[in-house]
Amino acid sequence: MSDSRLWDDVDAYFTGHLTAEDGPLEAALRESDAAGLPPVAVTPTQGKFLHLLAQVQGARTILEIGTLAGYSTIWLARALPADGRLVTLEYSARHAEVALRNIARAGLESVVDVRVGPALESLPKLADDNPPPFDLVFIDADKGNNPHYLEWALRLTSTGSLIVIDNVVRGGRVADAGSDAEDVRGTRAAIEMIGSHPRLSGTAVQTVGSKGYDGFALARVLA
Repeated sequence: MSDSRLWDDVDAYFTGHLTAEDGPLEAALRESDAAGLPPVAVTPTQGKFLHLLAQVQGARTILEIGTLAGYSTIWLARALPADGRLVTLEYSARHAEVALRNIARAGLESVVDVRVGPALESLPKLADDNPPPFDLVFIDADKGNNPHYLEWALRLTSTGSLIVIDNVVRGGRVADAGSDAEDVRGTRAAIEMIGSHPRLSGTAVQTVGSKGYDGFALARVLA
């Protein structure tokens, strides 16, 4: 059996036992496929992982950079208390339309604020609103801008906040210091910033599964 087939089988086993059947989440994936959106949403077990992180964090406010069809948005928003708030930033108006339908189907439209446009334009506008510090930030957008998103995450959080960056392994390419690929360069810059910044303590975890070989970084904001 190939590695990828084994990873798929293990993912299927974990999903079957650790995540329940869920109409709104399954519909969100169907809507994404039907709309021709790229198949890059987190897996069910990864979504559950984000959900648990938000619960363990005791998050009341979440910022997500990269909405796509709203699949991870739903997982995260469901971890919030009734008066919680999630702001999610999506570059594509077409993607945002799909996400808004999925979020409404999940009954979360009063919790989730979808903002459309380039995140590096939306983030300064968000900062101008002077929101309370976000308890959790999930970064899952264009990888070349990861260090810029991380900088904004630091501005919009406070001591004890958690920052999660998805897709940091890039199939192993992140280890290539000589790479000219924008996604690799951006990811390496973000990882190196986590390692050197005096207000961050973090780590990275490699993963395998139905999305192949990848991983995520976790960083806690210090005083």
